[in-house]
Amino acid sequence: MTDATLRRRRAVTPGQWIGRALVAIVLLSFIAFFIVPIIWLILAPTKSNNQLLLEGPFSFGSIDQLVANWNELFAFGSGVFATWIGNSVFYSVTALIITLIVSVPAGYALALIEFKGRRLLLVTTLIVMLIPNTALVLPIFLELSAVRLIGSPLAVILPFSFFPFGVYLTYIYFSTAISRDLLNAARIDGAGELRVFGKIAMPLATPVIALVGFFSFVASWNNYFLPFLVVGGQKIPVQVGLSNLLANVPAFNPTTASSIVIQLPTLALATLLSVAPILIIFLFAQRFLVEGMTAGGTKE
Repeated sequence: MTDATLRRRRAVTPGQWIGRALVAIVLLSFIAFFIVPIIWLILAPTKSNNQLLLEGPFSFGSIDQLVANWNELFAFGSGVFATWIGNSVFYSVTALIITLIVSVPAGYALALIEFKGRRLLLVTTLIVMLIPNTALVLPIFLELSAVRLIGSPLAVILPFSFFPFGVYLTYIYFSTAISRDLLNAARIDGAGELRVFGKIAMPLATPVIALVGFFSFVASWNNYFLPFLVVGGQKIPVQVGLSNLLANVPAFNPTTASSIVIQLPTLALATLLSVAPILIIFLFAQRFLVEGMTAGGTKE
């Protein structure tokens, strides 16, 4: 192959330049749309309200002002923000534990054990998984009201623990990533089904357990509508608490009659703190999450 032929192959046509330019424009647009607001949100708590409104949007305020906004946030309602964070942790972690206790054995049974009604149960799980969560709020509220759980922490924890997506993920994992021959060999050696599940399947399922746990925690932590309806007062989680803070920000509610006024930088700090646990968990668990998402990609 001559040098002239190589140069012709390497030459970029005008159409290719246009395609690359369009791709670059789309990527830059997405970066501007998603990254720019995050940068603004991170810098906002370092400023006073006047600085936020009058200075450059991407200028840094000061550490002293960040500390002042922190103190203002945790002084609101005699420290109720810390209570909201604690409620969210309690609801999400408890629901996570219940979800794993239910979802992992259920996915294992649906994938590897033949029993009557198995196909119907799997189809029902898929159908429920496709129903939007908001469509289930009313029937869940009526059920909780019938058993007199409205206002109780269980009114939040039990619906959060209902996680059909976790059952489906574990079903897919056990169906594709676990060797049936390995499980059958353990059964031939005299291991019972519970021992096969606990000693062989569970250790091999660490990636999908981490994945289900992460999705369950995120869904529970970010849920606003259901806790807003079923609990109140000191029992609300932080996502509902943010709406209470928002009601005390004059920029969003000029008619607020509260004796404590929350400024925009303090609200931005509260927003950052409300998403920090999810970010921290993701950073520490990302290796397991990637393994969980790719483990079922090939069959044995």
